[in-house]
Amino acid sequence: MIVPDPLVLLPGLLNDGDLWADQIAALSGEVTCQVGVITQGTSLAEIARAVLDAAPRRFALAGFSLGGYVAQAILRTAPERVTRLALLDTSFRPDTPERAATRRKLERAATTPGRFHGFGEHLLETYLDPANQANDAVVARIRGMTERLGPEVFLRQNRIPREEGEAVLRVFDRPALVLCGENDALTPLAVHEEMARLLPRARLVALPGCGHMTPLEAPEAVTQALRAWLAA
Repeated sequence: MIVPDPLVLLPGLLNDGDLWADQIAALSGEVTCQVGVITQGTSLAEIARAVLDAAPRRFALAGFSLGGYVAQAILRTAPERVTRLALLDTSFRPDTPERAATRRKLERAATTPGRFHGFGEHLLETYLDPANQANDAVVARIRGMTERLGPEVFLRQNRIPREEGEAVLRVFDRPALVLCGENDALTPLAVHEEMARLLPRARLVALPGCGHMTPLEAPEAVTQALRAWLAA
């Protein structure tokens, strides 16, 4: 039996290890799992170095949303250490002016006195498929991560410049998984199709009935995709 390389899992903005709890529970008997910390640092390069300092010598790397940008920064820094790559509900493009404006608007809400909600009702509608917006368990997990991390982490992560990743993806010639929800409104399927075309050895998976939060919205399907990728 071939033992897979350790798996480093990177959460997204205002996410902690609970984002990956279902996948870790299902895969921990097959692979050593480690959640990378991306809540410190003011640039992708700085966060990438911190993740690398704590990571095994060689590892499989999966990044969700902001974690996907960090994964691409890791490829710029130490591509020889990454044995396979999974990018989930993320992008390889810098923010558009419209997206940058949305980030600034969210910052104003985060600095308003009072309790920090992070994901209000309107924002949850953009993160979740309509079929999952009334899923109390999923919503509670999202809000739980938000409350644990708080406004300071949100502001720090939200202000990190998202960098172009096309060059590093084009030359990554190891097994790759590109996965998203079919109804991801933040990082649409078309972006993932582009990333899959850039990566020489990519498999594209689009999950029906899912928005942006696929590890929570479709935990078993995400686990199945990761398991197949680890065995590729």
